[in-house]
Amino acid sequence: MNFTEESGIMNKCAVILAGGEGKRMKMNKPKPLAEVLGEPMLKWVINSVRRAGIEKICVVKGFGKEYIDEFVSTLDFPVETVYQAERLGTGHAVMQAKSFLEQAGGSVVILNGDAPFMDSDTIRDSYEFHSGEKNSATVISARVDDPTGYGRIVRDDKGEVIAIVEQKDADEKTAAINEVNSGGFWFDTEKLLSVLGEIKSDNNAKEYYLPDALKLLLKKNEKIGAFTAKSPDTVLGANDREQLKELEEIAVKKGYNC
Repeated sequence: MNFTEESGIMNKCAVILAGGEGKRMKMNKPKPLAEVLGEPMLKWVINSVRRAGIEKICVVKGFGKEYIDEFVSTLDFPVETVYQAERLGTGHAVMQAKSFLEQAGGSVVILNGDAPFMDSDTIRDSYEFHSGEKNSATVISARVDDPTGYGRIVRDDKGEVIAIVEQKDADEKTAAINEVNSGGFWFDTEKLLSVLGEIKSDNNAKEYYLPDALKLLLKKNEKIGAFTAKSPDTVLGANDREQLKELEEIAVKKGYNC
């Protein structure tokens, strides 16, 4: 699916982050390959991306990269992969896909490979919002009952996004915010590339955070927005077997499928 913009056809691509280790899953494969209802979480995300009309896909692999290569080889459509040798944060992961982004152009959606309920409607609707508002970047957010562990969406009095603050860096007031970052973003690819190399690791985790790209764009007076997903399930992932079981129960209860 292509959307007509003022300047013609706007190309869309996706970068999916899949470098996480599955230690707490008690598996020797990357965490995004843990299965929900018999299918890897990464496959859920890729299928949603394709159902949203996006065919240019790049997966960033890290730990157990050979397992990602093996998985990608089973697909009946092309998916590029790039390797993140050191896991230094989401911003660093996206840096590894620089060549892919330069070639793809247009707009890019960046998603976590272990968030199986990021559905195609949310991806498509957030793009419509992103392009309609003429944003340089749009974070896909959700409102949740318990925001612990998630980056918080900070808005000003007018409702405009002014920051995304990670849990580790949140003060008491910020930690009380229940609108959280799903880990999904739309960017104007050219604008993302213009700030990607400027992201610093001067935070408590010493990592390169992708949300800092939004901070850099805001400093350049670029327009940033947040699209709130209808379902809080879009932010859900799993760090251990118990949480994976919970995802399966939610999928069965709500009729989700890969």
